[in-house]
Amino acid sequence: MRENARVAADYKGDYQELVDEISELLGAPATLENRDFELLAFGAYDSDDELDTSALDPVRTRSILTRRSTAGVRTWFEGFGITRATGPVRIPPSPEAGVYRGRICLPVRHRGVVVGYVWLLEGESGPADAQLDAAMRVAGRIGALLADEAEAGAGLSRELRAVLTAEGGWQRDMAVADLRTALGPRADGPHTLICVAPWPSADPGDAPSARSVPHAAALCTIPWGATGQSLAVLVRLRSPAVDAPALAAAGRVLEEAEGAWGALRVPGGSGATAQGGPAPGGSGTGTRGAAGKGAGGTSGKGARGPVPRGAGAAVAAAVAAGVAGAGRYPGGLGAAGYGGPAAGIGDPRIGLAELGAVWQEARAAAQAALAERHLGPVAQWRGIGPYRLLTALPPESAQDPAAGPLLSPAHRELARTAEVYLDCAGQAGRTASELGVHRQTLYYRLNRVEQLTGLDLDDGEDRLLLHMALKRARL
Repeated sequence: MRENARVAADYKGDYQELVDEISELLGAPATLENRDFELLAFGAYDSDDELDTSALDPVRTRSILTRRSTAGVRTWFEGFGITRATGPVRIPPSPEAGVYRGRICLPVRHRGVVVGYVWLLEGESGPADAQLDAAMRVAGRIGALLADEAEAGAGLSRELRAVLTAEGGWQRDMAVADLRTALGPRADGPHTLICVAPWPSADPGDAPSARSVPHAAALCTIPWGATGQSLAVLVRLRSPAVDAPALAAAGRVLEEAEGAWGALRVPGGSGATAQGGPAPGGSGTGTRGAAGKGAGGTSGKGARGPVPRGAGAAVAAAVAAGVAGAGRYPGGLGAAGYGGPAAGIGDPRIGLAELGAVWQEARAAAQAALAERHLGPVAQWRGIGPYRLLTALPPESAQDPAAGPLLSPAHRELARTAEVYLDCAGQAGRTASELGVHRQTLYYRLNRVEQLTGLDLDDGEDRLLLHMALKRARL
């Protein structure tokens, strides 16, 4: 377990040194990517001459700026046999694919398994065979580091999961102590947790590596509801007051979630998954509204800063419907929120002792973002308003008897009318405008609500009860 103390960030300097060594051996800047084409390190352009812009073809530029390559680029390069190669592979230029200059790929292997690639731009006079042989020996050392890091990362996943699933008391204390040992001195700094739900797989191999998620120290899958899964991400922060690292990590993981759900779609675009049921982004109707307050930008009352646009179009777009019970996810998760997975972020803490509480906050924020489209796709616990209390209620309290008749499918429009009226603080003019109906129509509907529920909408406590019951029903 103590070997896990050397976690992902501790390898960064080693990778960079080895990439620089290859760059020096071959006289050209090298880049290192893992087997998923995620950038790990790159050599600097070291020359007294003016920068050769032809070296900055679109594929190389995107890899360095976004630290990853597209699926199309990956498929194109893999077509040259790099996944099976045991020696250098020369790849010719292809301007139509955005590859303006030829590449030399050095497969990075460990015990016969490819774990990454070193890339070089090929010049007019390429490196000699002896130089490439020396570079391949360095690539072998990189392979050992990548394998070592993968083992350490797997350990951190186990330890993080143990903390978040432990029952309280001494069991959680022991799990926290193990995670603190694994993280080393950085365990005492500020951290938060992100919950991404629903996550499509319980298989740890389907989760992204912690290295590919900015500021992530560890991640693991955690059960969500009766049959679903969520992804937990432990994020290191520079300061408890700075949200940017958590928002960047949430956006990156949402990209992964969206891509994974997209891969499960049944060909034909019906919105169903191979496992049955509607996929996120395919609620059955296939309708999508315009982006809500936080779609791809500021996440309304949730995240205070900008949500990375890399969160993906399907995650950032709002579902057009807005009624309780519509647009549910596989396993009955979520209600009328986004057409894809959502992320919740807990409040930061110093150290690891309160990770259990932070995880509950992150889960609550994710639930709120799934329920209310204006809170997503990324919601912070501090900004989810009444859902901070509603998500803490036990499942058996989900429906108050007074609100029961109103929540039946036959009265969906009345439920929406009542919720909008209460959201507008009982102001009839605002409510009618929001619903696009005449005031007399509004008054008729509100009278029907009172008849169905037995509640008096002029009474503050009755209004509070109905408002909370309608909000709770979204969860």
